[in-house]
Amino acid sequence: MTTSQSSPVQIDPHEPPLSAPLRLSFDYTRSVGPLLSQFFTALRERRIVGVRGSDGRVLVPPAEYDTVTYAELTEIVPVSSVGTVVSWSWQPEPLEGQPLDRPFAWALVKLDGADTALLHAVDAGSSDAISTGARVHVHWVDEPVGAITDIAYFKLGDQAEEVPEVTDDRDPVTMLVVPTTIEIQHTASLPESAFLRALEEGKLLGARTGANGKVYFPAREADPATGQQLDEFIELPDKGTVTTFAIINIPFAGQRIKPPYVAAYVLLDGADIPFLHLVTEIDATDVRMGMRVEAVWKPREEWGLGIDNIDYFRPTGEPDADYETYKHHQ
Repeated sequence: MTTSQSSPVQIDPHEPPLSAPLRLSFDYTRSVGPLLSQFFTALRERRIVGVRGSDGRVLVPPAEYDTVTYAELTEIVPVSSVGTVVSWSWQPEPLEGQPLDRPFAWALVKLDGADTALLHAVDAGSSDAISTGARVHVHWVDEPVGAITDIAYFKLGDQAEEVPEVTDDRDPVTMLVVPTTIEIQHTASLPESAFLRALEEGKLLGARTGANGKVYFPAREADPATGQQLDEFIELPDKGTVTTFAIINIPFAGQRIKPPYVAAYVLLDGADIPFLHLVTEIDATDVRMGMRVEAVWKPREEWGLGIDNIDYFRPTGEPDADYETYKHHQ
C-alpha cells in the first residue's frame, strides 16, 4: 500500500490544521462501603441521612472518616429534605447531562438538621427568584435507584414533598456506576495534521530532524531526546517487525475483538520507534519478537483520518529480523 523504502515527503506548511470534536466516555464503577451504602440506600427510599462527627456536627453528604480525628464514622443521622441556600451560581445555558434542560441554579444547600452543605440544582425559574438564604426542598425522581440523581433537583419553598409509603425489598446499595463524559474540540498540530491526511491517502508518515535524525512514527512536533523540531517528513513502508507483544485473554467492557488476540508493538522499516496495533492471521501462541509483519488495510471506501485504516498486521512469511535490529525497542 505504501512505498517499499522510506522517502522524504513535502508538506504544505500553510495548509490549515485539522480540527474535530473529541468525546471521551466511560462508566466509573466503585464499591461504596458500609457508610455510603446507607446514604444511597436511604436516597432510594426518598430519605436523606448524614453522619455525626466527633465535634457533634452532622455531615451531609456523609464523610467516611472524621475531619477532626480521622477516625472512621458510624453514627447515621436522618436530616430533612428541606433546607437553605448557602450560595449559588446561575446556569443560563444547560449542558448535556446536567439535571435540567432549562436555566437553573447550582446551589449549596444546607438541609435542616445538617451542618454542611450539599451541592445540587435548584429549579428557580429565573435568576431573580433565587437568593442566598432562600428556602428550598427536594423534588424526587419518580423511580429512585440509589444514587444522588434520585434527587432530581430542589424547588423553592420550605414545604417538603409528600413521599408515598412503599416497601423496598431490594438489597442495600453496595456498588455505584457513574457515566463519565468529556467532550473537547481538538485541533491537531501541523505534524499531526500531516500524519492524519497521509493516512487518508493510505500513507504512513513519520518525521525526523535533518537527514540523519531518528524517524518518529507517528509524526510529532519535536524529537523527545533533543527537543529539536521534527522538520522533515518521511513516508514509511507498511512492513515492519514485532518488537514486543501481549496476548489478550481476558474480556472487558467495550471489547470489539473476541479473545485471545495479540496487541503488538510494530517497528516499521525505516522508523526508530514502534507503535501499537493488532497482529492476526496467526495463532496467538505463534506470535514472537522479531516476526516480520505487513499491514492489512481496510477497503479504500472505508478510509478516514485514523490509524484504524489499517485493519491489522499479519505475518509476511519472511525470516525473522535479526535481534540487533530491534533489541532497543523491547
